[in-house]
Amino acid sequence: MIHTTNSIRVRYGETDPMKYVYYGNYAEYFEVARVELFRTLGMSYDEIEKRGIFLPVSEYKIKYLKPGLYDQLLEIHTYVKKIPGVKIEFDYEIYNEDKVKITEASTTLFFLDAETNKIVRCPDFLLDLIKENWKE
Repeated sequence: MIHTTNSIRVRYGETDPMKYVYYGNYAEYFEVARVELFRTLGMSYDEIEKRGIFLPVSEYKIKYLKPGLYDQLLEIHTYVKKIPGVKIEFDYEIYNEDKVKITEASTTLFFLDAETNKIVRCPDFLLDLIKENWKE
């Protein structure tokens, strides 16, 4: 398993009139967390794309438990619990400043060859990084 943690402070523009995080902004929070997970492994998202691999999202599931609020510092835990094949699955948990879980989510992305526009298996350069950082 791979597990990373990132923090995001809720900005005013990300909230609705009740100062709750607008539901659509969670997808962006998860994208930030995924990008940072790859960076933690030793490769930026940009480098993955420069090597000819795109990672489009094919599934997104979320459960809102409590609202995130304006100016809260949210902690996003990101997990990869399975070695990827043609897809990679991420699980997320978001906690507020009181360490209360406010959101659970998952996304599935697939590996797409940028030249052929065909789905491919996880490339070796990325699979090697994942396996090097895997913890049981």
